[in-house]
Amino acid sequence: MPARAWALLLVLCGTIFLEGIDVAMLAVAVPSIRSDLELSTGTAAWVMSAYVLGYAGFTLLGGRAADLLGRRRMFLGWLTVFLLFSGLGGFATEGWMLITARFVTGVAAAFMTPAAMSIITTSYEEGQQRNQALLVFAGTAAGGFTLGLVIGGLLTQLGWRWVFFAPVLLAAAVLLAALRLIPREARPEKAAGGFDLAGALTAAGAMLLLAFGIVRLEHGLDGWPLTALVAAAGLVLAGVFVAVERRVTAPLVRLGLLRKASTVRADLGALLFVGSFFGFQFVATLYLQELRGWSSLETAFALVVMGVDAILAPTLTPRLVARFGNARVILGGFVLAIVSYALFLPVGPDWSYAAMFPTLLLTGLAFALAYGPLTIAATDGIAEEEQGLASGLLTTAVQFGSAVGISAVTAVYGIAGGGLDGFRAALVVPLAMVAIGALVAATGVRAPREAHVREVPEAAPEVTVS
Repeated sequence: MPARAWALLLVLCGTIFLEGIDVAMLAVAVPSIRSDLELSTGTAAWVMSAYVLGYAGFTLLGGRAADLLGRRRMFLGWLTVFLLFSGLGGFATEGWMLITARFVTGVAAAFMTPAAMSIITTSYEEGQQRNQALLVFAGTAAGGFTLGLVIGGLLTQLGWRWVFFAPVLLAAAVLLAALRLIPREARPEKAAGGFDLAGALTAAGAMLLLAFGIVRLEHGLDGWPLTALVAAAGLVLAGVFVAVERRVTAPLVRLGLLRKASTVRADLGALLFVGSFFGFQFVATLYLQELRGWSSLETAFALVVMGVDAILAPTLTPRLVARFGNARVILGGFVLAIVSYALFLPVGPDWSYAAMFPTLLLTGLAFALAYGPLTIAATDGIAEEEQGLASGLLTTAVQFGSAVGISAVTAVYGIAGGGLDGFRAALVVPLAMVAIGALVAATGVRAPREAHVREVPEAAPEVTVS
């Protein structure tokens, strides 16, 4: 790729890296925040959950907004919001202030990330160049989260407020570079039927309710009637959304896209794989800190080996995809994850790091094999004017997957009574998720390759990088 194309990719990767370290650093800093602000357990949990709600609740709308209102405009505008509210979180003196800042930061990420991904899929030629760009983007996302654990541990030693201030500096640098490097685009034409306000409201409402229901799974059987009621309300509102989309002239989401087998398979696979990854990482973190008594910094350095995917995703994975195809590489990633999590099931109370190392290394390798190709498959063959929507659907799946994975392992751990038996029981959750994901991925290997048919007749003007 030309130097300017690499520079643009570096800026967009800076955004997903920013998102990854932001989440990871906060995860490490929560105990210090709770102690300093004297937060209750429930309030401390909401510091993390508020971000997930904002992100998962608005990602679908964010992806479509990039198509309808302009990808560059959405990216720059919401990156600015992300920067501002991340900084405001560092000045919080009450729990509600921190929760509000995290919710708005999550909403900003919900609009910013699909815009960044759709800029990639519309700026790089479909095929080898786009695949390489997406694999670098995917590797940076995972690397940001893993390195964020270490950076968060170091910054927390200086003071937890630096966990919020540090992303501001990175976001400011990315914003300045983005203003110069992201190409301007023609203003998208207004849809003949106007903006689908009813679809936007019902989609956001359904996603928020479903995300809240998933987050509440971590309570297990405690308060299950409210959890069931919220989830049911979310499903009802999702049904209303589908009914609205079938009737309006210019729907927010063209339902035909949800009938594209490869897209649905990739999104479902991403939900299961990312959910298993975050679920396992959460259990491993609890095991090392609560059962073994390791510090947050020791835990971060122990888990950093999983960041090997940041190196392998842009180097090894493209070669494997070119030789074997997306579907087989994705399946290989799922199978490797099954082996990885299965090796950790008999974890003991005094396992050495050497005994844990194979699982941690294989988990990072599995992520390198599966996540990038899933990203390619989710956006492959989609018309340019719907790339934002496709990116939004994938990001929604990823966010719901992470919420499901963490909430499910937390619930199982509590139901199993905690302790070592609780950890072993919770480890079954990520193993089951990747096993189901492997079955889904296997259908892609058997299915005939879909033709790249552009279902929307007239595409928007192409934005190219030279």
